[in-house]
Amino acid sequence: MRVLVVEDEKKTAAFVRKALQAEGHAVDVLPDGASALTAVANTPFDVVVLDVMLPGCDGLSLVRQMRDRRIATPVLLLSARGAVDERVAGLNAGADDYLPKPFALDELIARVRALGRRNDPVKSPTLRVGDLVLDTISRQASRLGQIMELTRREYLLLEYLMRSTGRICGRMAIVEKVWDYDFDPGSNLVDVYIKRLREKIDSNFEPKLLHTVRGVGYVLKEPS
Repeated sequence: MRVLVVEDEKKTAAFVRKALQAEGHAVDVLPDGASALTAVANTPFDVVVLDVMLPGCDGLSLVRQMRDRRIATPVLLLSARGAVDERVAGLNAGADDYLPKPFALDELIARVRALGRRNDPVKSPTLRVGDLVLDTISRQASRLGQIMELTRREYLLLEYLMRSTGRICGRMAIVEKVWDYDFDPGSNLVDVYIKRLREKIDSNFEPKLLHTVRGVGYVLKEPS
């Protein structure tokens, strides 16, 4: 799934993102309600994990604005305020679930998974770009029936590119989504992994799917 985490506490945001990525989800993180509203209005997220206490537009206001705009993406609210009336207020605002802080990561992951199933119970676990197929359950890639052996990092890179089909992915965005740590801009680690991935998914096949946009990043797409 593609999950948006809206959390201004950097350590909590990094903690949640890392846990969800370990489960195979593509995770975006934003620190405030205003930018999150723009994101959910323009991107088809499967679940939003939303802190109630945010700078500017708080979590409850964001949920109300989403529902007013008929954005039906499931929302899991997080809050240090765990009283019953606080939970009721969150659910009445339009949230789908509520998890008080501090929380167990296993429970958060389970609730996100449940909301994703509720949102689209027949959603396919398979990603496709042309004749390239990625099974996100077995984490196995194939093209024209030929299975490709991927390392964990190669799989995460390919999944991110396939979930972003047709959209240019910058090097730093790739680092954030696939490596999830501070990165030396002078390093060629992304280029090395792109080369390895290209050798596996493109070298023996036509048409080529993984393209370099010079000075910008990479894009996975079928030729127009």
